[in-house]
Amino acid sequence: MKPHVKTFFDEETFTASHIVSDPSTKRCAVIDSVLNFDAAAGRTSTEFADKMIDYIKQNNLKLEWIFETHVHADHLTAAPYFKQKLGGKLGVSAHIDTIQSTFGEVFNAENGFARDGSQFDKLFDDQEKFSLGSIDGYFMHTPGHTPACATIVIGDAAFVGDTLFMPDYGTARCDFPGGDARTLFWSIQKIFALPPETRLFLCHDYKSPTRDEFAWETTVAEQREKNVHVKDGINEDEFVEMRETRDKTLSMPRLILPSVQVNMRAGEMPPPDDNGISYLRTPINAF
Repeated sequence: MKPHVKTFFDEETFTASHIVSDPSTKRCAVIDSVLNFDAAAGRTSTEFADKMIDYIKQNNLKLEWIFETHVHADHLTAAPYFKQKLGGKLGVSAHIDTIQSTFGEVFNAENGFARDGSQFDKLFDDQEKFSLGSIDGYFMHTPGHTPACATIVIGDAAFVGDTLFMPDYGTARCDFPGGDARTLFWSIQKIFALPPETRLFLCHDYKSPTRDEFAWETTVAEQREKNVHVKDGINEDEFVEMRETRDKTLSMPRLILPSVQVNMRAGEMPPPDDNGISYLRTPINAF
């Protein structure tokens, strides 16, 4: 039950995208993919995704799943491109409808925008199981950063999205709509209840000033011992006070407005106007 994990790191968005594969069947999943986006030009490209696709092809892997740990606010997903090129089913937490309802209002989405998660192939409930080849996996609902965050457990590996960063950097912010620091604390305790040797793979690394290299893999034991925000011995109230105080000092992510509009649609752009061009909205003074 030990999947192979190959990680690709996009330094532009500090995002770690993972290819998880079953060595015995060659079935694989892509977790938290990235579509390159030049915000100044309003132009997308697939350079980063193509590197991952090349790896899948070169290693004779079969793409079975495309997973999102949550609706990302810092990069656009390349999920539709992976489906177009390699097939596979797109899965996300069943709580995606909460995000779609909230941000559908923020962006005043078109009347045809579905707020029931139907843009995705599979909506996973808490503890719902799936298989990746011969390896068992399940979704674990871990909200707090957003209401629809999930940790995806595959064999001895868990993909935690933004919930945790490397131990020297801490934990996710909780000041987006629907986020909650107290909820995040208890979600992290669910992750900490996994076996100590469980490998944890992160979605981002912003690199602590004390470290020279980017990193995206740790363990439950290491997080419990060393995480600067939430290691063993830090109680709920201490964590909430720290997290809420820290969040007040943070700026919005650079790509939050385009990212959320696209990612809440499972990676598709908004419907084009009558000139055939899709447009992304910028709500003024909404955040």
